[in-house]
Amino acid sequence: MDDTLLHIDEALPGGGTARLSDERPADIVEVLNTLSAEKAAEVMDGFAPERAIEVLDLPGLDDAAEIVGHLPTEKAVTLLQGLSADRLTDIFHDLETPARDSLIDRLDADTRDSLNRLLSYPEQSAGSIMTVEFVSVPGNWTVQQTLDHIRKVESTRETVYSIYVLHPVRKTLQQAVTLRRLISGDPDAPILSVAARRTPITISPLASREEAARLISKYDLLAIPVVSRTGHVLGIVTVDDVIDEIVKSGTEDAQRFGGVEALQEPYLRTGFGEMIRKRAGWLSVLFLSEMLTASAMQYFETELEKAIVLTLFIPLIMSSGGNSGSQATSLLIRALALGEVRLGDWWRVALRELPTGLLLGAILGLIGMCRIFLWQHLGFYNYGPHWMLIALTVSAALVGVVTFGSMAGSMLPFILQRLGFDPASASAPFVATLVDVTGLVIYFAVAATILTGTLL
Repeated sequence: MDDTLLHIDEALPGGGTARLSDERPADIVEVLNTLSAEKAAEVMDGFAPERAIEVLDLPGLDDAAEIVGHLPTEKAVTLLQGLSADRLTDIFHDLETPARDSLIDRLDADTRDSLNRLLSYPEQSAGSIMTVEFVSVPGNWTVQQTLDHIRKVESTRETVYSIYVLHPVRKTLQQAVTLRRLISGDPDAPILSVAARRTPITISPLASREEAARLISKYDLLAIPVVSRTGHVLGIVTVDDVIDEIVKSGTEDAQRFGGVEALQEPYLRTGFGEMIRKRAGWLSVLFLSEMLTASAMQYFETELEKAIVLTLFIPLIMSSGGNSGSQATSLLIRALALGEVRLGDWWRVALRELPTGLLLGAILGLIGMCRIFLWQHLGFYNYGPHWMLIALTVSAALVGVVTFGSMAGSMLPFILQRLGFDPASASAPFVATLVDVTGLVIYFAVAATILTGTLL
């Protein structure tokens, strides 16, 4: 794309807008995302309605609701009525109340009814991202009748990945026929004759978006029908909607896992005050938690005075436990998100992580013992006459701390999910802080056991 288009604001209101409108919608979105919402609305207002609808329909357009709010009302209504139902719902979720109420009243009856129905579903549900623009036909039609129907309605449907066959009387879902099977069938054959002989995969409108993504991935679907309790098709969730949701959800989870509240805007567009608010809360909580580490060290102050050499290995012990906990947490959060493990599998995970933690701790303990041995014999540091006991203390403490870290890190996502929280809230810094405090207790307890009568 021509670099001059990146400075479209300098070309308005002349030929710059016309040139930009000739670009691919995704490229137009890239340019509009560099502009303020007010300036982007000015550019969009200069597009032909068909092109503006294509651009606004892309989920990659930042601040779409704000852009709509800056458009002339009649232009905004025209564009909104041309959007796919799921994209329209997303925009109305983000619209401010006055503009939202004003615009929804101006939509045509069919669009308004569809929008109100989709807005009634919880924001993170499959129903909230489904589209009602799908192809369905009665079960008593032929292949030819179905093909003729598709030609008539194709321009008003978001996708024709599959054709949903309904009971002629009850209008409930009977089968799903892929477009490939349809076009290869005998034109005079009944539509049901080209359908796969198995129950179609469906999802409830109240199921989570993650569940929709899991089913689409598991069964290699391009779309999944959203079905009511009575068996009626309410809409479909398409694979592109799921991909958009996975990217958004993955970004939020990654931010939470790093100890930051999820950002609502791209990094460079997040205001200074908002950035501080998102980060300060977690940092304050973690700081207060880390104060327990100081309390633990104060409790063992006498032991530290007697064996100051023990302080050399505190960072080693704490970081090893935190790292093992963060590893386990990241693995389990991902496994829970993908449906590889479920809440009831906690005991299987515990039985797996216990020996894993013991072996990992033994490996680190051996490395730690070898390090003390080499430093002592190569003259890098003199740990005193009881250096072997110190090496044994560090090694045994590493086994205990790493095992505890693995167990705590793997169980925390289950505990959070059981309490109704997002497992991704088990951020790496939070796990590390938890294991830091416990690690100190384990370390000094081991030291008291092994070194009493010598250094202590």
